[in-house]
Amino acid sequence: MKKASMATFSLKHSSGYGVRSISLPTRSHPSTIRIEEELIKLKSWETSSTSKVETICYGLCGLADLYKHIEDLLKLPLTQQALSQHRNEKWVNELLDYPVRFLDLLGKTRDAILLMKGSVEELQSALRRRKIGDLGIECNLSVYWSLRRNMRKECTKSLLLLKQIDESFGASPLLDLNSHLSAVVRVLREASLITSYIFRSLLVFLSSPILKSKVIISKWAFVSRLVQKGVFACNNQQENINELEKVDLALSSLLMDNLSKDAEAEKIQSAHGRLEALVVGIERIENGLECLFKRLINVRVSFLNILSP
Repeated sequence: MKKASMATFSLKHSSGYGVRSISLPTRSHPSTIRIEEELIKLKSWETSSTSKVETICYGLCGLADLYKHIEDLLKLPLTQQALSQHRNEKWVNELLDYPVRFLDLLGKTRDAILLMKGSVEELQSALRRRKIGDLGIECNLSVYWSLRRNMRKECTKSLLLLKQIDESFGASPLLDLNSHLSAVVRVLREASLITSYIFRSLLVFLSSPILKSKVIISKWAFVSRLVQKGVFACNNQQENINELEKVDLALSSLLMDNLSKDAEAEKIQSAHGRLEALVVGIERIENGLECLFKRLINVRVSFLNILSP
């Protein structure tokens, strides 16, 4: 890859969520160039795949690589000496604090994903035990959708926390910094912004609207909702909904009345396939979060080693 001399983020704005843009200096110190390149890669991460899970996993892996290079940067004697000379300034405390805030959020998200994985596996087990004509699956579905509703509430809280992190981080002015330290601080602030943005994408995915038919909603109204979501695209390819919503659709179809035995067996098989794909996706996200968690821990330790008296 051609080495970049400048990286300017222009991340998309979503409703109620803005992201600041910070421009790196025209001439970056050689030790920050690798980080700048990783930041440029992550800038276009949303276009990396058509699958929501694949996109999120690409972003998480990119963040893990980014923080590996940040850890290397913090181990440089030049960086350590420069930061230690400013250890009592507010912006240094911001740098020390932001990995902790992301670690806390990451831990909560990882716990929620584990709960979802367990619920999905219980659904898989219930479907394996189900016999054609058996209506006992409703209880399992109720538990699953209840967990989804609770997850949506928790994700909303986490999204608000991310917005607070983004608004508060990087506000302190930088005065009397040499060129290397100025570049270090700027790439760290850029890393915080893109981390927040990718975390947000994961939380939005986990809080996806629940696509399920309700007794009080007519079947035609339910079909209308799915049409609006783009579910019934050409050849019935569900291209405009993510993996969670595909599971919802497959599970809801099990509750339809007057299905023939062949149709019911087909829908059970389809639900199995959707659930299995979701489990695989959850495990990939889980692995990505675990790797990122370790990288953030290492960055935090590197900061502490520099700034401790």
